[in-house]
Amino acid sequence: MPSYTVTIATGNQWFAGTDDYIYITLVGTDKCSERTLLDKPLYNDFERGAIDSYDVRTSENLGDIVFVKLEKKKYWVHDDWYCRYITVKTPSGDYLEFPCFRWLVGDSEVVVRDGRAFLPQDDKTSLVKQHRQKELQTRRKIYKWKEWQPGFPMSIDANKHRELPRDIQFDSEKGMDFLLNYSKAIENLCVNQFMHMFQSSWSDFGDFEKIFVRIKNTISEYVMEHWKEDFMFGYQFLNGCNPVLIRKCHKLPDKFPVTNEMVSVSLERELTLEQEMEAGNIYIVDFELLDGISANKTDPCTLQYLAAPICLLYKNNQKKIMPIAIQLGQDPKENPIFLPTDSQYDWLLAKIWVRSSDFQIHQTVTHLLKTHLMTEVFGIAMFRQLPAVHPVYKLLIPHIRFTIAINTKAREQLICECGIFDKANATGGGGHVQLVQKAMKTLTYKSLCFPEMIKSRDLESVEELPTYFYRDDGYKVWEATKNFVADVVSIYYGCDERVQEDEEIQAFIKDVCSFGMQDFDHCEFPKSVKTCEELIEYLTVVVFTASSQHAAVNFGQYDWCSWIPNAPPTMRKPPPNEKGLANVNLIIDTLPDRGRSSWHLGAVWALSQFQENELYLGMYPDEHFIEKPVKQAMEKFRKELTEISSFIKKRNEGKKLPYAYLSPDKIPNSVAV
Repeated sequence: MPSYTVTIATGNQWFAGTDDYIYITLVGTDKCSERTLLDKPLYNDFERGAIDSYDVRTSENLGDIVFVKLEKKKYWVHDDWYCRYITVKTPSGDYLEFPCFRWLVGDSEVVVRDGRAFLPQDDKTSLVKQHRQKELQTRRKIYKWKEWQPGFPMSIDANKHRELPRDIQFDSEKGMDFLLNYSKAIENLCVNQFMHMFQSSWSDFGDFEKIFVRIKNTISEYVMEHWKEDFMFGYQFLNGCNPVLIRKCHKLPDKFPVTNEMVSVSLERELTLEQEMEAGNIYIVDFELLDGISANKTDPCTLQYLAAPICLLYKNNQKKIMPIAIQLGQDPKENPIFLPTDSQYDWLLAKIWVRSSDFQIHQTVTHLLKTHLMTEVFGIAMFRQLPAVHPVYKLLIPHIRFTIAINTKAREQLICECGIFDKANATGGGGHVQLVQKAMKTLTYKSLCFPEMIKSRDLESVEELPTYFYRDDGYKVWEATKNFVADVVSIYYGCDERVQEDEEIQAFIKDVCSFGMQDFDHCEFPKSVKTCEELIEYLTVVVFTASSQHAAVNFGQYDWCSWIPNAPPTMRKPPPNEKGLANVNLIIDTLPDRGRSSWHLGAVWALSQFQENELYLGMYPDEHFIEKPVKQAMEKFRKELTEISSFIKKRNEGKKLPYAYLSPDKIPNSVAV
């Protein structure tokens, strides 16, 4: 009588174990086993983290095992169960692996294929073809698109975290409660006594230090000491939280009439402004997106303001980027051009306005839209169009982990009407929604391709900008990621025809464009992929956006934004429309009050924390792939990433401002915070 040894691994996360009845059926090419209850006498089966083995006896050989079917039935009360994987040892001594990585909720069943990845065209029998189709039909009913706000990328059809499919929820919902985390942060930072002091201004810059001194780190302290200096202001456009806006300026826009006379005193090469532009030494940052966006009106006791400044920057002889002119609005008739030669406080206030505008664009566009919401679009399309047996599903699933959950939680608590975002941000109360809608009109597929994004701003040259570490490290990590993706694609596709024949991958690409991005013409997302090269670039965009790009723009928030005058989340006085008005008192009255400062600190601290048991780029503990060539590709990827981390560590030695946000050992696999 043939006997199959079945080994089942239960998950390590909280509440993964179960006391319910678990049944197994082995489905072979010749026969099926009988439905067998997996239960050892006087033994607690399927405990959290357990690996349990059982014998399944059959009257005759089953042929090749194609599927393992697991069923869970209620024992006392419903008790969810997370199954990591099943291995089957056949009577002939072969070991077969069946990755599961699924929750079984209520009375339910799951049918799992063995761990080898197959493209749809390589499935030959009707049995496996039907299983593939059935899995996708079920998924499409669970993972549905929904428009959260008009003009936004589409998101998951769920209003609350608990409505999400169990497979994509957080292990512990409490762990990702924004309100709880921010309040905890405010308490840890010892600023809870200021938390409700809205409308109460600080007395001077030194007063900010009262809340700051307990909580500083190396970079934030350096920021506090040097934030007023022009070199620090310019440096942040390259390596701060939002290093994606600065571009080379070849011609001044008509709306920004800076003359040579205005700035000649700031130029060091005995060239005119025009000649400096021709030589490639002039850069510009334009916050045009903020023009016309409504400022936060949720607190009738505090008027809040936004500006849409334009800033001109100059690369001096030391190759430092220095601000040389700032206009605080898009209309030159209503906005004077502030200069370093103006009074100390006029110039400082103009720079503070630029920093505040940068904070708004960073949070809402660079961070929320271009990493969180975009990764969710890729994730939903993946669940809807790629079955678990598809190699691209196996490749992407670690990079989608908890993203839909964190975004749902954000829509529930953070960016919703009367959400936490309204408490301290000038774009709260609806401005953030307008900003995403406006930014969507210029969001293109190519802007998510790292090399293209750098090139479009004319910043590729290391010689010209030797300290643009975001660019240098980004190139390295992009290249390593692309090499890994290329290795996986070559294992399963091998030629362009196989990409074109893969109906599922084409459906995935189309779903992103036609549903996720709502077929907006301007976004130029591809509707299909025709070559391995196109597929490699596309998948690199998905992995890079979810991991590296998010890390680059998220984990520096505490470093750069905790010294509040350097990144004010809101401004309480309008931008000055004439020179000579600014003094210390006006600046303090313009900066956020004590209450808003405390909420802001709690937010940037909470957002900058890594998760417990964080999985960093290249770490794939869930073995969705079982084939040796892919495991070798992963090993090669990890080796490349380790080399990049070592290089970055060495470069940062002795630096007062080390840049490590794109060091692979600090890049989580997915957007989960």
